[in-house]
Amino acid sequence: MIFRTLSIFTVFALLIVVSCSPKQEKAHQSDYNLIPYVIYRTFPHDTKAFTQGLVVANGKLIESTGQYGSSWVAEVNIGSGVQDKKVILDKKYFGEGITVLHNKVYQLTWKNKTGFIYDFRTYEKLGEFTYEHEGWGITHNDENLIVSDGSDKLYFWDTVSLQTVKTLQVKENGRPVSQLNELEFIEGFIYANQWQTNYIIKIHPETGEVAGRLDLTKVAEAVYPGNPNADVLNGIAYEPKSKMILVTGKLWPAMVAIKLKEDAEPVQ
Repeated sequence: MIFRTLSIFTVFALLIVVSCSPKQEKAHQSDYNLIPYVIYRTFPHDTKAFTQGLVVANGKLIESTGQYGSSWVAEVNIGSGVQDKKVILDKKYFGEGITVLHNKVYQLTWKNKTGFIYDFRTYEKLGEFTYEHEGWGITHNDENLIVSDGSDKLYFWDTVSLQTVKTLQVKENGRPVSQLNELEFIEGFIYANQWQTNYIIKIHPETGEVAGRLDLTKVAEAVYPGNPNADVLNGIAYEPKSKMILVTGKLWPAMVAIKLKEDAEPVQ
């Protein structure tokens, strides 16, 4: 299983109190609606990878990065953090989120409003597509592709025409929740990194209501000392057999495997 390899840090090391100040501010100061989780393992991550997308598909970890001139999509060895680069984008593109559906890799770009489709096995480019808004995160629910653009909206696309069939506003207690970034569909809910915060938001796909949020401040604060250039939390990948959620950030020195507390096994 993908999460059975050795980590570079111990859980104890991850949870030590660090003296430096966090680089991100919490979106909310209250503990309202927080989802408890357990940290299981940490894995190495390339500190040059400006992570935009992360997904586990068919036992493989796939990552995409952004930055003009250094955007790529690659399979990543979780034990070493080393990429087997398959696609390097033209320098005019700023790569964004990725997802895998029906043996195809779908990749967004930021302001070019252009996306790419690759064969999952060979990474041969199968096509391009365009959209009307910025591209940030992308996931799917087996029926539709689901896309974010940094606003409080999520766009549901038909998987054949890649046209929007539904737009969902995300809200919490009646207030719009914006800066939705990298996405992952987990057990019937959409999970989204909220840009510039340490939160991952759990969203009901029918109503757009926030069903809860994970506060990953303690993870971020422990990871930052490993790279002084580490940027924001971004990257969610779910492995359904183990129910592990792998999270990372832009230029982070580590990826961290967590489980929601309801799925966690008792510690022996």
